[in-house]
Amino acid sequence: MVESRVSSAYGYISGSERSAQLLRLGVSGLFILLIWAWLHLGGIAVPGAPLLVVAALIGAYMAMGIGANDVANNVGPSVGSGALTMTGAVIIAAIFEAAGALIAGGEVVGTIKSGIINPEMVADPRNFIWLMTAALLAGALWLNLATVLGAPVSTTHSIVGGVLGAGLAAGGLAIANWDVMGRIVASWVVSPFMGGLIAASMLFTIKKLVLYRQDRVMAARVFVPWLIALMAWAFGTYLVIKGLEQLWQATFLQAALAGLAIAAAVFFIVRAQIVHQAAAMPNTTGGVNGLFTIPLIFAAALLSFAHGANDVANAIGPVAAINEAIQSGGIAGEAQIPLWVLAIGALGLALGLALFGPRLIRTVGSEITELDKTRAFCIALAAAITVIIASQLGLPVSSTHTALGAVFGVGFLREFLKTNYATRLHSILDHHRGPDREELRQFLEDFRQATVEEMEAMIKQAKKKQTEVALKKKERKRLKKIYQEEMVKRKLLIKIAAAWVITVPASALLAAMLYFTIRGMMV
Repeated sequence: MVESRVSSAYGYISGSERSAQLLRLGVSGLFILLIWAWLHLGGIAVPGAPLLVVAALIGAYMAMGIGANDVANNVGPSVGSGALTMTGAVIIAAIFEAAGALIAGGEVVGTIKSGIINPEMVADPRNFIWLMTAALLAGALWLNLATVLGAPVSTTHSIVGGVLGAGLAAGGLAIANWDVMGRIVASWVVSPFMGGLIAASMLFTIKKLVLYRQDRVMAARVFVPWLIALMAWAFGTYLVIKGLEQLWQATFLQAALAGLAIAAAVFFIVRAQIVHQAAAMPNTTGGVNGLFTIPLIFAAALLSFAHGANDVANAIGPVAAINEAIQSGGIAGEAQIPLWVLAIGALGLALGLALFGPRLIRTVGSEITELDKTRAFCIALAAAITVIIASQLGLPVSSTHTALGAVFGVGFLREFLKTNYATRLHSILDHHRGPDREELRQFLEDFRQATVEEMEAMIKQAKKKQTEVALKKKERKRLKKIYQEEMVKRKLLIKIAAAWVITVPASALLAAMLYFTIRGMMV
């Protein structure tokens, strides 16, 4: 049977893909319907039960959006590098996201995300309920749109924009804490820059210490245990600071010492294992890459746990705030999270990831730049270290921006190394005048397929005058441009950066419109 398919460039999809999309939408709708039935039949015993049910359904929708969009940053590099299959990544992330939300999601959440508006300026609890409902729905709708467009965005910034927009609609310009908003805007630059710089620095260090060595096996035996121990320290500290903050209010010193204890144990275990593996390990980059497989699996699980514990509040925080306002008749700075609200958030995260997450996972893991296990290791490590540094400096950073900044940082380092070697090679080859154009074409093809290490060997070969190829200035420029496009996809960079910049204003505008709509319907 021949399946009719039109090029995706025109936006058409196959019948099987259309059926799969309808199935995913059907399962999502069924999940929302089951929550409604559960809450309706369970009979929430509060005066404003219908409003609370509506908020819970929107919270479930938001949680699915977070799972579909934000979780890709935690597992995308592991999938792109081949450390995890897509199925394995979805299963691990779904389990640990839900576990993080349920175990460490916290019993209390701030009702106003990041303190961006002053709740005291919303005198009427009804206005506050409409404000939070509009903010939650706006954040969920923006996440949905970003996921459809294939743009990873910050879920925290989505709900921040929603709260800001609805708050401005409800209380005017004076309601906003503009100093806080200024720090959030600054994080658009700080988060990706820090993540990219740390990831690129780590990758360059690994290349110098291990991958560029003649005896990679011996270098790996010496340095890789220390690198993995550093990762264990970073993730141990990160987990205490971000993943367990609701269970243990640890100081940075306590978190760092806990991470150090974990790192010490991991070092001795890993060193023995690597010595054993090195005996049969090939002296290649691929051989070294294999040493990072298990650390990457652990990294995906721990990042997912911390993300579930920390970011579930983006979906259930407004629901908890609405629940508190309905039951108490007032506006509280903090609200208790009922277990049923926490469960909705946890299940929504896992289901959104399973149904819609693979598309963004592929974008992060393989479409921005090519990743192997060493590069993915540097990205995961950079994400944890950036959060640790930022938390101590009091800088608001987005986990999404940090992880994607690390991916771009690795890609730009690869691009720099390739073009740097290309420049050196061109300067050598300028002194050669080979008339055979076929030889030139063959050389360029070999150069195109070469790794950085192989390019270095080609340079040495050219120095010994074993290759005679003439390259014109125009051809050199074209070659450099080709490598720039290959290392980092510029179109994706522009699309993602644009989505980051407009996330807060877009969700804010949408929330303001929804607030006025809801108020008009309820008054």
